[in-house]
Amino acid sequence: MDQKRITKIDALPKLQKKTRVAAYARVSTGKDAMLHSLAAQVSYYNKMISEHEGWEFAGVYADEALTGTKDTREEFQKLICDCKAGIIDMIVVKSISRFARNTFTMLKTVRELKALGIDVFFEEQNLHTLSAEGEMVLTFLASFAQEEARSVSENMKWKIKKDYEKGILWGGKDMYGYKIVNRRLVLIPEQAELVRRVFKMYLDGCGVQMIANILNKEGIRTLKDCTWNKSTILNMIGNYNYTGSLVLQKTYREDYLSKKTIRNKGEKDMYVIDDDHEPIISLEDFLMAQELRKQRCELSNNKGHKPVRNRYTSLIRCGICGAKFKRKNRYKGKIWACSTYNTQGKNECASKAIPEEILNEVTLQVLGINEVTDELVQNSIDYIETFNGNKLVYHLKDGNTQEVYWKDRSRRESWTPEMREQARMRAINQHRKEEH
Repeated sequence: MDQKRITKIDALPKLQKKTRVAAYARVSTGKDAMLHSLAAQVSYYNKMISEHEGWEFAGVYADEALTGTKDTREEFQKLICDCKAGIIDMIVVKSISRFARNTFTMLKTVRELKALGIDVFFEEQNLHTLSAEGEMVLTFLASFAQEEARSVSENMKWKIKKDYEKGILWGGKDMYGYKIVNRRLVLIPEQAELVRRVFKMYLDGCGVQMIANILNKEGIRTLKDCTWNKSTILNMIGNYNYTGSLVLQKTYREDYLSKKTIRNKGEKDMYVIDDDHEPIISLEDFLMAQELRKQRCELSNNKGHKPVRNRYTSLIRCGICGAKFKRKNRYKGKIWACSTYNTQGKNECASKAIPEEILNEVTLQVLGINEVTDELVQNSIDYIETFNGNKLVYHLKDGNTQEVYWKDRSRRESWTPEMREQARMRAINQHRKEEH
């Protein structure tokens, strides 16, 4: 009988789990620069981590041109979430300043990660946060980085202030009618025409929503390729830059840590640069638009009051489309405008509006009276037809008709230099509040 043989097999060596390593970076501003920088860093960290025995590449998290003093970085926050989810064991970052320049944010984040057993390795400083001396050294270096950020911020503020004093634009973004070239506003002719058209429609009595509807109906898009709305039209009408002048330091940074941008309400010096660039709108037209805007705002705030029927209500008819005229607020008084034009624009009816003041004067002339009263108008006039060329046809209740012509008055004839300067300062202050 054969004897069975027992063979002893030694246990296989236990496989060591690889450390899952992710990298964090902040890349250069601009799409092309960002993509190039990100691709280079992904390649670098992939090679670096892959060649390290015991490490496994877990990806690169990169924020675009965001300051290290902010703790709201999207990719940074995603990195921390993935660490908490248990899919990352270690983070590699170029330097402390790339991770965070805010000492509080730095230490808070490192301690959170340390509690999870996650190490952060800073290449430039050759520092591991899980090492015995890690936190002590890190506190010192982070404080140094924060002070460096403060120094850079102060130097930048000084440079910006000097450029403002010279009328040089900092930051900002393109707006309809202009593009920024070499820190100057350069006019775009085709867009400038639309800006002039918007102002004209507004001064002629069109509401902002009607203007937006007209532009959208024509398929015209905003700079961001969006449809027009009340807000975009109001921003255009209230933009002082269209006069050729420029308001600088409308906003400022609260501090170098939060980087919060707040409106300048007098806390900092502001700079108004006259004749800075080619104007699109005359100062007079711009000021009139602001006065009209103020009037309409006041009227809107009083909408709760019962409206008073005007003597001309339902009496004025459009000689072009047949629609009735409605009373509207304008830059220096009331006007009567065709309801078709008012709701659908010039393409549907090109009828001209008539100031109420002139309408009263013409009515005095037609009726041969010294004072226009509601009773006289209602008892004497059947209806009034309007035509282009400043032509009015009065159809009287006695069967007679009378044709009259009225004269346009200059928009500027009632503006004294003092009134113009006061309105200008009001417009600038309003612009400071509303601009980015």
